[in-house]
Amino acid sequence: MIPTKRRTAITGAPALLLFGVVPARAQSVGRKKRIAFLSAYTREAGQDLVGCFRKGLADLGWTEGKDLEIEYRWADGRTDRLLPLAQELNGLGLDLIASNSTPAAQTLKRVVDKTPVVFMSVSDPVASGIVASLARPAGNFTGLSNFFPEVGGKLVDVAKTLLPDVKRLGVMTTPDNQGKELDRREVVARAAESGISVSTFHVRSAADIDAAFEQAGRDGLQALLVFVDPVTTAHRQQIVEAARRRALPAIYQVRDFVDAGGLLSYGLNFCKHFERAAFYADRILKGTKPADLPVELPSEFEMVVNMKAAHDLHLTLPQLILARAEIVNE
Repeated sequence: MIPTKRRTAITGAPALLLFGVVPARAQSVGRKKRIAFLSAYTREAGQDLVGCFRKGLADLGWTEGKDLEIEYRWADGRTDRLLPLAQELNGLGLDLIASNSTPAAQTLKRVVDKTPVVFMSVSDPVASGIVASLARPAGNFTGLSNFFPEVGGKLVDVAKTLLPDVKRLGVMTTPDNQGKELDRREVVARAAESGISVSTFHVRSAADIDAAFEQAGRDGLQALLVFVDPVTTAHRQQIVEAARRRALPAIYQVRDFVDAGGLLSYGLNFCKHFERAAFYADRILKGTKPADLPVELPSEFEMVVNMKAAHDLHLTLPQLILARAEIVNE
């Protein structure tokens, strides 16, 4: 399949535009800065986005091996591994720790009280207890949120556009990610407005995923919304294949699932999100306190469609979806 670029803009939530573009420039001579990246994901699932973060750092003038060293820790989709990894990093005397996902940031909050922490992909950092407020984070944590309340509702709208007669939706998520519970509530509320029932499938393992699809078949679900988190991302190929075998249209929050053969995604452009996090790291490494950097809200969303998957499902995609899609895999 050859990706076909579409330049049609997606109208997303208004951003909290806090900072201008900072040009790349050489770093001052001195010791190397030592930072770490803690991820709840597997290395395989997270390395591309880490690459976006590293690109952002390089664009700002940081060179790994010259003036910057980065340690990496991967929890492999197991939230129970985050605490020992966070404790290990806290003892390394680092200049900064970056993390992605709500569970990773919450775990760091438990053990890191001095080292600056830049988080990303945190759904609601205030409700999750990570910062005091978006405008005034306080303490040593700041970063980027990936949550805008309307996005959950948008997923329901996409499902209704794709399947106008839909009445039974499923949501696949993990019970260990507090941030995704906010998304789920928004989905349930928006679905109820249209008389659509929502079944929730909590997954922690590959076996849970198989059981969820079996139950979805018994319940006669017409479509499935799959939230992005360490568990679903680690098993995205399994999820995509199960949806295909059962001819169940699935809508995802991130394009990785579509790249793996899934039907459609609508959500944050995570690569740009991770690149933006490098700006926070750059400012902090140059002396700005985390408390002086307000948390930034998401601004760029994308829709990605896989035409082959639609053909396999015998779905004719509505023109409204095709017109909004930024990338269509032909």
